[in-house]
Amino acid sequence: MAVTSVGLGSGLEVDKIVSQLVELEKAPLKTLEVKADTISSKISIYAEIKSLADTLNTATAKLSRDSAWNGVNIASSSSSVVGAMTGIAQPGSYSVEVKALATSQSSVIGKAGADKGFDKDEKVGAGTFTLTVGGKDFPIALTASDTLTTMATAINNQNSGVQATVITNADGTQRLMMRAQSTGTAAEFSVKASATDPASSSILASLGKEEAGYYTVSQKAQNALIKLNGVEVESTSNTFSDALSGMSLTVSTVSTSPALVTVTADTASMKESVQAFVDAYNALNDKLSELTKYNAESEVAGLLQGDGTTVSMQNALRMLTMGVVKSGTAFTRLSDIGIQMQQGGNLSVNETDLTKALTDLPSLKSVFATKADSLGAGGGIAVNFKAFTDGLLAYEGTLNTKTDSLESSLKRNGEQQDKVTARASTLEARLLAQYSALDVKMASLNALDTYVTQQIASWNKSTS
Repeated sequence: MAVTSVGLGSGLEVDKIVSQLVELEKAPLKTLEVKADTISSKISIYAEIKSLADTLNTATAKLSRDSAWNGVNIASSSSSVVGAMTGIAQPGSYSVEVKALATSQSSVIGKAGADKGFDKDEKVGAGTFTLTVGGKDFPIALTASDTLTTMATAINNQNSGVQATVITNADGTQRLMMRAQSTGTAAEFSVKASATDPASSSILASLGKEEAGYYTVSQKAQNALIKLNGVEVESTSNTFSDALSGMSLTVSTVSTSPALVTVTADTASMKESVQAFVDAYNALNDKLSELTKYNAESEVAGLLQGDGTTVSMQNALRMLTMGVVKSGTAFTRLSDIGIQMQQGGNLSVNETDLTKALTDLPSLKSVFATKADSLGAGGGIAVNFKAFTDGLLAYEGTLNTKTDSLESSLKRNGEQQDKVTARASTLEARLLAQYSALDVKMASLNALDTYVTQQIASWNKSTS
């Protein structure tokens, strides 16, 4: 705080003196601020390292799973016969001949063979209408006031798997249509009626008399039927989910000639997964190299040069790429499949060698996905990388621990800066108080000196 009146009594440049003394007291702040900037930069850098390690963890996790090596491409010679196909079936060729498509049962309640309707809002009569689906009965009690419309609503409320709808003919008459909501013979249904007055001419009483012909099955339920490599296979729907192990296929039309379904390994996606691992590794290795190197020309060191955590991490990652997998297969290390370490520690992929390795998927898979033993040893490259990066990224893992340590250092640095600032403020206040007191004293002495000088001059004049 500046007090401009201080120094008037003493004639001293008090503000300047106090300011210089306070700046000397604040001198440690510059060092602390530079150190704080460095710590903040390291925290940001470790966040970047953590992100790169997470990307590598994701890439290696994918390669360590069976699904990365089971992917297939499925194609049909006739998409109009065999449409959607999904799964992980073994590579091969399959002949599919569609003999029949699955259908759902439809039935109609109407007059004269169910092809004519009843008067609009005609009462169905009192009694019980029973719907039987899959061997289970769904009895529906009807009253004398019920119509086809209320009967349809009652059927739908049963949640039996049968849906009822009232159809209105061109002449205004009505029929009741019932349709199974699922295809296949397992969803077949039947009906029976019991009128309170069997002798009446009500719709319900007539339904109970087979000779009346009020009930007709307009479409029978049918299972889908295909010949798979000459073997007949049925399905309640047009999707065959169990015909081929690991694969589901859907048929859409009866075929006049067999469609050929081919299953081939999806080597393109496998290549992409391997390249994703290499790219993720190289990105992390490049960042660690940049942070730990020393540029002799510019004489500038990387931010983390000499940092034990970072150097150990980079060395461990490079050692993992040199691992040997005891799988008993043709390939046991990355170099066997065309992945080599270059100068500087980055990995490169030989496209020709990797393509050749993809012709022996079990051996290629073993390099990456061989499971570790109970002691965590003997695992494939991807398995080991995932375990290592899991440790780096764990809540109490290397990267979080290092970040926590840096954040604690930054907090302590801030506290030290606050202490220096507080000491400087205290010193400034004390110095200004001291100089204020000095000013008062000096002003008093100056006034006394002036008085004495005046008195002496007066005495000398009187004596003369």
